[in-house]
Amino acid sequence: MGDVAKDLTAGTVGGAAQLICGHPFDTTKVKLQSQPTPLAGQLPKYAGAFDAVRQTIAAEGAGGLYKGMGAPLATVAAFNAVLFTVRGQMESLLRSHPGAPLTVSQQFVCGAGAGFAVSFLACPTELIKCRLQAQSAVAGTGAETVAVKYGGPMDVARQVLRSEGGVRGLFKGLIPTMAREIPGNAIMFGVYEALKQHFAGGTDTSGLTRGSLIVAGGLAGGFSWFLFYPIDVIKSVLQVDDHKNPKFSGSLDAFRKIKSSEGIKGLYKGFGPAMSRSIPANAACFLAYEMTRSSLG
Repeated sequence: MGDVAKDLTAGTVGGAAQLICGHPFDTTKVKLQSQPTPLAGQLPKYAGAFDAVRQTIAAEGAGGLYKGMGAPLATVAAFNAVLFTVRGQMESLLRSHPGAPLTVSQQFVCGAGAGFAVSFLACPTELIKCRLQAQSAVAGTGAETVAVKYGGPMDVARQVLRSEGGVRGLFKGLIPTMAREIPGNAIMFGVYEALKQHFAGGTDTSGLTRGSLIVAGGLAGGFSWFLFYPIDVIKSVLQVDDHKNPKFSGSLDAFRKIKSSEGIKGLYKGFGPAMSRSIPANAACFLAYEMTRSSLG
């Protein structure tokens, strides 16, 4: 099996592990990010992450926490194939000779390249996911008011293609997606490599235990999300914005309006569940990737 096929297979397994582990946290994050700003004197729809989970389960059952998982699960093979294969190919280009270990700064470059490539898959996938996750949060004010606008992932894609400018409509939010994915993956892969080398006491990290890989993957993913979280909030509000009566004209307008109406804390809506998801989900992803990759030789 060639290196590309190994990266593809290991990346797919890693992505599936990440998704199953982290999706309920992700749903809660998007609901908190996309809930309407309450009118003066009114309380927000969700008091916080636990309240969002409680209301979601009450209104939609436990399956409501896995809403929108079809789209990313269907594309997780392609997404992780691109992410880990582009990273693997860039590693090959930067190596001085076959098998040579890469420096931490070289891993930053590999991560940035992988982030650029994967943005074009992440944007339409996340638009579909966010629309499905957010439709109960943006419909009405009570948990009982769940207006089902979309029947599922394919229905979202059909409606967007038909009424939001064709294929271009699926790429709404591409700029903030790139602004998150390119530096985010550069930092995640760079920090992951730095931690692995730190734990190994040198550049040979092949003997690391599963525990070390879990800690390195979890911390690398968590640190990346911590830095770029406000960009994710801007991406989510743009992607769920009403096409016919948009509240935001673009990323900078969304940033300004969120900041003026809700302050800096508005850019951190859903931060708790996002961080709660990021650490275990990325730990699961990197561990599954490394174990699958090593079992393939």
